Amino acid sequence: MPAVLPGLVYHPCYSALSLPERHRYPIAKYQALYQALLASGITPDAFSTPQPIAATELNCIHNSDYIDSICNGTIPPQAMRRIGFPWSQTLVERSLVSVAGTRLCAELALQRGIGLHLSGGYHHARHAEGAGFCVFNDLAFAARSMLARGLAKILIFDLDVHQGDGTAGIFSDDPAVITASVHCEKNFPARKIGSDWDIGLAKQCADAEYLEAVHQSLESLLNWHQPELVLYDAGVDIHQQDELGLLQISTSALYQRDLLVLNACRSRDIPVAAVIGGGYQRDVAALTQLHLQLFKAAFTVSGLPFGAEIKT
Repeated sequence: MPAVLPGLVYHPCYSALSLPERHRYPIAKYQALYQALLASGITPDAFSTPQPIAATELNCIHNSDYIDSICNGTIPPQAMRRIGFPWSQTLVERSLVSVAGTRLCAELALQRGIGLHLSGGYHHARHAEGAGFCVFNDLAFAARSMLARGLAKILIFDLDVHQGDGTAGIFSDDPAVITASVHCEKNFPARKIGSDWDIGLAKQCADAEYLEAVHQSLESLLNWHQPELVLYDAGVDIHQQDELGLLQISTSALYQRDLLVLNACRSRDIPVAAVIGGGYQRDVAALTQLHLQLFKAAFTVSGLPFGAEIKT
């Protein structure tokens, strides 16, 4: 198979959101990741820039009153606290671009085999509410968009440390989208919505057990459902140094996980669109190294060199 550059999606607005000092969300990581990829030798013209969707396009996954309350700034303060961000017009614009970016990532995956989005993974956003730093559910939006373009079966494979409750709820009655989550069981959200496939791991789970759970889950799901596209949430909050994760996964195992997922899809000629998902270290440089493992794995699977020295 000839080497093909993975599709890369980024927008500067991802790190442009102004947050209170010491806010828990590492908003600077998106720009830091982009700069690290440029330092690795990837040129700016290799990146595709998404344009914001119209808010009405979200009606395919979200309640229209919820969409309007976000876009117009009329959402109740209590509901905004569940999301975890202060409301701002910048947040609205960033959210509309982010969901567009994951859709674009899926389109590039269908063209090139692998798409990589330097944002995304907002899997806690439910039909009529947001939560856990998630305003609109980009994974659900991308899946619905690809179904509308003729795909018949899509797998959302969520390896963020937190269970993908919002995505599971949106597709609870839709057999065309298979939702799967391998996560830390005793972690946010406290009240989970069952996915089609859930593996809840114990706190302090380490490399070998984790990689086996991922391997067995993915092999079963790909063999049973034979999806035409995989949407992969490659959260790095499983890492042993993550401040919200509660698992004990090493950087090396993080790379092995991403390589495993991408190789499994590539070996079956299934396009895979990956988003970077969660990661909660205040040390943005260290966090960037973790997110870079996905890109290193994608270039390896694509048969391409990755220029920077990435630590594992």
